[in-house]
Amino acid sequence: MTTIRDNLQQVRARVVKACTAAGRDAAGVQLLAVSKTFGPEAVREARAAGQRAFGENYVQEGLSKIEALADLRAELEWHCIGPLQSNKTRSVAEHFDWVHSVDRLKIAQRLSEQRPAGLPPLQVCLQVNVDGGANKSGVPPEEALALARVVAELPRLRLRGIMAIPEPAPDFVAQRALFMRAAAVFDQIREAGVPLDTLSLGMSADLEAAIAAGSTMVRVGTAIFGGRPQPITRSG
Repeated sequence: MTTIRDNLQQVRARVVKACTAAGRDAAGVQLLAVSKTFGPEAVREARAAGQRAFGENYVQEGLSKIEALADLRAELEWHCIGPLQSNKTRSVAEHFDWVHSVDRLKIAQRLSEQRPAGLPPLQVCLQVNVDGGANKSGVPPEEALALARVVAELPRLRLRGIMAIPEPAPDFVAQRALFMRAAAVFDQIREAGVPLDTLSLGMSADLEAAIAAGSTMVRVGTAIFGGRPQPITRSG
């Protein structure tokens, strides 16, 4: 049975190999360990193996882990990567370090207003819906620049980049093509004078294609922590 430490080593090796194939420096790609559905002890084990940044999809679950791991707070970087509702912005602004899923101005404004003055600026990415899924979160690519310009001016926030979660694609070529759409939005915003440095793309199954497309941060859960625990179903 492999350990989280073993899995982290394997994922890091995949990142290095993908960067080499893309002619990139592996130091330019950050690994975000997605710890949703896994408990605080799994995070603690990953931290002992050198992992610092952790992503949570569900605000309440993330908050409970942040509290349970309060002794490691200065060593950990917590990223909110799931869809964010207005009634959850205060908790996120007060406790997380990054938000990847800003897709409308109202959410950004609330995060800005609710970020405590005693904390560093909240690091944010705009989520872009690159493949047009009607039920998916994300600003349409053609609206991303306008949103970026406004968000970049909000106090207590620092706009860092773009995040996207395309639909699964069957092979490397198709995966890379989807990721390149996000990279094009990233480049467009930078060329317009908004300074960005983070392209949050790629997960366990497609990180190689994401890195080939220019990703600077891959969000990996299953390949580090294993398969997700199945939810308990109740009948009657």
